[in-house]
Amino acid sequence: MGVDRPRRLFAAMLVVAVAGVSGALAQSPPALPIETPTDLAAARSLIDSGKAADAVEKLRAATASGGSDPRIRELLGVAYYHAGDAANAISTLEAVLPKLTASSPERREAVQVLGLAHYLAGHIPEAIPYLEETRAAVPDDIKLAYALAMAYAQTRQPAKARESIARTFHVAEGSAAAHLLTGQLMNRLELEDLAEAELEEAIRLDPKLPEAHYLLGQIAIFRSRFDEGLALMQQELAINPAHAMALYRIGDLYTRESKWTEAIGALQQSIWMNPYFSGPYILLGKAYSRTGQPAAAEDVLKRAIEYDPNNKSAHYLYAQVLQRAGKLEQAKREFAIAEKLLGDVK
Repeated sequence: MGVDRPRRLFAAMLVVAVAGVSGALAQSPPALPIETPTDLAAARSLIDSGKAADAVEKLRAATASGGSDPRIRELLGVAYYHAGDAANAISTLEAVLPKLTASSPERREAVQVLGLAHYLAGHIPEAIPYLEETRAAVPDDIKLAYALAMAYAQTRQPAKARESIARTFHVAEGSAAAHLLTGQLMNRLELEDLAEAELEEAIRLDPKLPEAHYLLGQIAIFRSRFDEGLALMQQELAINPAHAMALYRIGDLYTRESKWTEAIGALQQSIWMNPYFSGPYILLGKAYSRTGQPAAAEDVLKRAIEYDPNNKSAHYLYAQVLQRAGKLEQAKREFAIAEKLLGDVK
């Protein structure tokens, strides 16, 4: 997956969230007289109502007709951002920033949107100073704190990432909880070396901290250290015996070793804890099939498809079970669905 997809997903959320923060930054009355007939309030209303492209056209027309109020260009940059045009947002706002009155709501908004636009464009180091300046203006905004945590993580600054994560989730910066949350963030960004360091420190500070062993186990499994991963998942269960995902991972590890009886037990327990996740059903269907229990395999794979109709593995395994049971027409349909889903992925 890489770090790009989590960044894009979070940036998409920020496109929605920025309007609320901008409102918090822009509560002071305008400081400059309007020098063009362009109605700034109407343009901002277009942005707020999801019509940023219309606002861009209105504001571009104002600048083309000679409007000299820097607030017009500042709002144009904001409109570009909300229209998904990070490049023009950056160039417009960086050009107008020196012309905006210090401490004005327009300048604060420009700085904030510059940080988010750079982040959206993948310019993570460039985003950080703007996000830091914005956080100073709105220190309690958790969206900006999280944006900074993501940026610090992606530039491999774990201490600063931890401080921002702690601020986001209202925990002490040096606590086991802060290290756990930072480790989870690093793991999602596929920065496994940094994640391991954070999670190991979390466990050192609190050996019975829920989730820490599970996350370390995930990293171990990803790196093909299966025995270590199994031990860590078992340690998680010793702390939280109802951890459905740890049970699922244990079942998965047993299936890799063809320990079908052990796998069936762990996967069934996982389903009892969380009956709405298709993963354990698929592996359980495979395990039942390998242990000569075709009716049970058919039943759990049918359930997997109910919960996840677009899972190609579930359809393919179900088709194999049906084929072995002599239900050839049903099997043919399931094979066709699996093939279509595989084609859709490609």
